[in-house]
Amino acid sequence: QLAESGGGLVQAGGSLRLSCSSSGRIFSNNAMGWFRQASGKEREFVAGISWRGESTLFADSVKGRFTVTRDNAKNTMYLQMNSLKSEDTAVYTCAASMRSYPSRGTADYRYWGQGTQVTVSS
Repeated sequence: QLAESGGGLVQAGGSLRLSCSSSGRIFSNNAMGWFRQASGKEREFVAGISWRGESTLFADSVKGRFTVTRDNAKNTMYLQMNSLKSEDTAVYTCAASMRSYPSRGTADYRYWGQGTQVTVSS
């Protein structure tokens, strides 16, 4: 019920915007999150946004470079990624939380998308 788009190949220093669309009832009342998993590494939290969009949370590694927004009328969440680095290369996945405000733990997120690949070349 969650589908990501917008991934691709970009040079270091460039930007990408990811989208996460929900086709079901899951979205408007749920906090949403972005996670990523690089090859050979564990999944890690990237960013999250509260159900109304007034509160956001970021991993230290992306703070100041990434922003997360949502449009509840369109059932879509966005991740704007600027100043990309090679270490941002990963599969990015969106998830819907069972809470109203975002958290960093994967256990709080029940619904997951399939992921989209982001590759940053140096």
